[in-house]
Amino acid sequence: MAMNLTTTTTVPGYYNISNITEECGQKFPTCDLTRFIIYGVLTNLIGVFGILGNTVSMIVLSRPQMKSSINFLLIGLASSDNMLIITAILIFGLTGIDTCGITLFYNYSTFVLPKIFKLVFLLICTARIATVYLTLAVTVERYIAVCHPLKARSFCTYGRARMAVLVITVFSFLYNLPKFWEVELHEQIHWKYNITVYCMSVSELRKNAYYVHLYINWLYLIVYSLFPFVSLVIFNTAIYRRVKQANKDLKKLSHQQRSEIRLATMLLCVVIVFLICNILPLISNIFETFVEGGPPSLMVRFGHFLVFVNSSINFIIYIILGETFKKTFLKIFLSCWRQKQKFRQDSIESQTTNVSIVSSTSNIELDSVNHLNHSNTINSNNIVHSNVDMSNGGTSESVKLSRLVNSESCLYYAVKSPSQMSRTLNGYNAWGSRKRNHRSTL
Repeated sequence: MAMNLTTTTTVPGYYNISNITEECGQKFPTCDLTRFIIYGVLTNLIGVFGILGNTVSMIVLSRPQMKSSINFLLIGLASSDNMLIITAILIFGLTGIDTCGITLFYNYSTFVLPKIFKLVFLLICTARIATVYLTLAVTVERYIAVCHPLKARSFCTYGRARMAVLVITVFSFLYNLPKFWEVELHEQIHWKYNITVYCMSVSELRKNAYYVHLYINWLYLIVYSLFPFVSLVIFNTAIYRRVKQANKDLKKLSHQQRSEIRLATMLLCVVIVFLICNILPLISNIFETFVEGGPPSLMVRFGHFLVFVNSSINFIIYIILGETFKKTFLKIFLSCWRQKQKFRQDSIESQTTNVSIVSSTSNIELDSVNHLNHSNTINSNNIVHSNVDMSNGGTSESVKLSRLVNSESCLYYAVKSPSQMSRTLNGYNAWGSRKRNHRSTL
């Protein structure tokens, strides 16, 4: 039997399972244009940008020169934001595309998502509360550093930041662990294609009145909304007053104090954006707790989208207001770009050098051939000259000298320089002269 999950599986303030699972096995799904635009288009586009931005933020903040307690908290915040975006795309984004006649992810929505929904739903709720409390941890750290600088050395340490991220992650997971058992999976035969499809239904735990009233309504309102919101407003009001006072006495501040003020200003903007993007989910949560029937679906969907935007936009704030972040970002990625350009330039120069070497080698070979021809011409002229000078018995001496010169030129023409060749020929001429003189005395 098909079960309609529209009114029985609402998770207040943030996740409404009716937005995730339609009536299982319905024959004629209706076109939901707002769902397609908010989830199918905007959520996916913002999500892809957010994943890239948060990943780049983690790379920059993890550099050795950026190591600090506040940056470690920001790395944890970027990680939880990425988990929130990825799970939101799996639950809302991909299924939002399959509406109004578009069936691009029909197999995913019908066969894959029901099997992984319990785990993904637990992870998205865990990431959501982790994002809230990591933002609160960042605010507390800045409050201590700006308003109580003498205590910052002992409280704002790298080890305490790591412990805070670990505690928040474990708390977020354990707090949301009951959500894993809120939904059950059952099989059903498709009405048209006679194949097995997987449908989700509400578990007995989720139907329990005490569970809904205490855990989902009141505890959710306090833990997810009221406590972090009130704390953020109080701490950031104190930070704002201190920053405003410091800007009046900016010349009296040291370089370290100015850096702390600039960082506090940037993170103050991060928290303001967080509060703006989470006001609508807070109102939806209040509606869910005190108003029968809950908030309108459009309010819930737009509240989801604002939360996704908040998880995707911190990178832009870091680039605009974070001076050290921007310098490190440019140093990392511009150096990578320059190395790539240098590699291309070296490749082009290497190819040009190879062509030059081949051309030079050809010229050298051509010069060697010309030099050989020139040397042979000189040898021939010298031999003729020797034959003319020797009148008595000169013919036999010319033959001997010709053989000697020819043998020498064949053995050494490739290595002798023109000057060496000239000295050799002069030696031959002198030897011929001595030989002729000796015969004359005999």
